[in-house]
Amino acid sequence: MLAWFAVGVLGLSGQVRFFCEDETRIGLKTISGRKITAPGVKPKGKVQWQFRATYLYGIVEPTTGAHFFSEFTHCNTDCFPVFLNLVAQHFADSILIIQLDQAGCHRAKRLQIPPNIILMFQPSHSPETNPIEQVWQHLKRGLCWQLPKTLDELRLLVRERLQQMTQAVIRSIVGRASILEALSVAGL
Repeated sequence: MLAWFAVGVLGLSGQVRFFCEDETRIGLKTISGRKITAPGVKPKGKVQWQFRATYLYGIVEPTTGAHFFSEFTHCNTDCFPVFLNLVAQHFADSILIIQLDQAGCHRAKRLQIPPNIILMFQPSHSPETNPIEQVWQHLKRGLCWQLPKTLDELRLLVRERLQQMTQAVIRSIVGRASILEALSVAGL
């Protein structure tokens, strides 16, 4: 329906693609997780409680694993349109239908949406419907028990982790059978 609307009503041209978008905060506070120890031995790990953080914005395409990530200092109505413009430039030859949550910065009245992007809002309080949430979990699992001293060290760790996440890896994380089936029925 949205693909028909984009091509038939809006008169846009290009390949219609479906993406999922979200933001996540990554900071210097230690991400804890499971540790393997001998039976009966309580796991121990050093932690730090610094509250300096950065935000990672991203989109992923469930059918192909195509993705685009960008770092910003905040998650707000000033940074989100900049991210949308970067996405629109990166995928300039396509019409993008982007599923996202109903965060305030996504629904701001002054938000300027690029012409090749159509926003599709998911139901409120339902992060489980957005597959990019699993990408963030996968990213953060690789950062467990890391102790970067500065935001620059953290950025380097995140960049290394994102480079390991190829299209095939992302497709395996977000390519749920139910989503792929729905997209094939929709012709996307």
